[in-house]
Amino acid sequence: MAGDLFSSDDPAPTPARVGPSGSGGSADAAGARRPRRHTPLAVRMRPRSVDEVLGQQHLLEDGSPLRVLAEGAQGPAGASSVLLYGPPGTGKTTLAHVIARAPDRRFVELSAIRAGVKDVRTVMDQALEDRDLRGLTTVLFLDEIHRFNKAQQDALLPGVENGWVILVAATTENPSFSVIAPLLSRSLLVTLRSLTETDLSGLVDRALEDNRGLDGAFVLEEAARGHILRMAGGDARRVLTTLEAAAAVASGRAGADAQAPVSVTAEDAEQAMDHAVQRYDRDGDQHYDIISAFIKSLRGSDPDAALHYLARMIVAGEDPRFIARRLVIAAGEEVGMADPTALQTAVAAAQSVQLIGMPEARILLAEATVHIATAPKSNASYQALDAAIADVRAGRSGAVPAHLRDAHYAGAERLGHGKGYRYAHDAEHHVVTQQYPPDELVGVDYYRPTGNGMERAVAERLQRLRGIVRGG
Repeated sequence: MAGDLFSSDDPAPTPARVGPSGSGGSADAAGARRPRRHTPLAVRMRPRSVDEVLGQQHLLEDGSPLRVLAEGAQGPAGASSVLLYGPPGTGKTTLAHVIARAPDRRFVELSAIRAGVKDVRTVMDQALEDRDLRGLTTVLFLDEIHRFNKAQQDALLPGVENGWVILVAATTENPSFSVIAPLLSRSLLVTLRSLTETDLSGLVDRALEDNRGLDGAFVLEEAARGHILRMAGGDARRVLTTLEAAAAVASGRAGADAQAPVSVTAEDAEQAMDHAVQRYDRDGDQHYDIISAFIKSLRGSDPDAALHYLARMIVAGEDPRFIARRLVIAAGEEVGMADPTALQTAVAAAQSVQLIGMPEARILLAEATVHIATAPKSNASYQALDAAIADVRAGRSGAVPAHLRDAHYAGAERLGHGKGYRYAHDAEHHVVTQQYPPDELVGVDYYRPTGNGMERAVAERLQRLRGIVRGG
């Protein structure tokens, strides 16, 4: 009966988990235990060989370093340490277990959240003993290595450098920023890609049929399949977790006397999971990647893409004040004088975030996003300032013309300060011919307005102003 599936004691193999001390339960020759069926589906369906791995085929071609390592080949490539970098649910832990299944290997797993320098050194000492006395190679799987500080990562170096262990370290954060350089240089950096819908659909099919999984006891309706794949956000672990939960819902609905296979409907899948997963780490790559895409969509005048990235940040719980600050910057940097009102809208949105908060402030953030994305663009103002700053730093400053200097203190007149200064408001159009920059910068044009939006009119006015001011 389908209802018995979730309490069955049928065993299924999975690699052993070893605690920080290096101890673990009994394991077979392949380093695997025989867990009971109540073990989560995602664990039961973990591939037993490199050929069972779905996705990441760009890393697993014949002769590739990762395949050579996983197959236990002899030589330098077969003993390389690896840094697995990628989003959650893309197979980092799976690959570590596959690598550990090669012959004559012992698997040890540490978590960077719980393990310390002492635990690492204990593993290294045992690994050296196993290599010299028993001919075993230790595969040390270190999850979330980005949580290790420098001292903890330094403790890994002797074992990695001398080949006492094959380190397989997993991280969701860019190793270039979170892993020390000596460890990076001694390891093969492998970047895992998000799994495609085809990969995940194949994983679902395997889980439905495999005797380690649901063993043919359930049939998944296409609408339910689509919901599970869509809501999992490319995370294989979540796909299997949701599938298992949906099967449990379907089993409960059908009752204990139902004959297999039981149909899993879209409603079952919706009960199992009703919100899509958003991959977003507020201090990591996703934070920077999504805000980068948001800004570039604003700059590229694509309001639809910009709203998409805005929605992802809001759903993920990004600080709305951070979003508002970026909108204010974008209004000045990307739009500028082509539409000065964009800055007003952005500032108003930022103030609204402070005044009313979320969720209502999302309305103002959306308005500012659309305004900036659809506005004509010009970066002429800040490019003009950058050019002026470059000249100042290069020493092109010069003395302030005497007629512009402060003349409001005793003795200023004797020094010639203010002598010959012409008050602009006394002239027609309130503009006079007069030198304003230092001598060596006379005639230099920093601000070069574009022909976009309101800046077209500014360009025409500026040409007339320069003609009068410079006496041209």
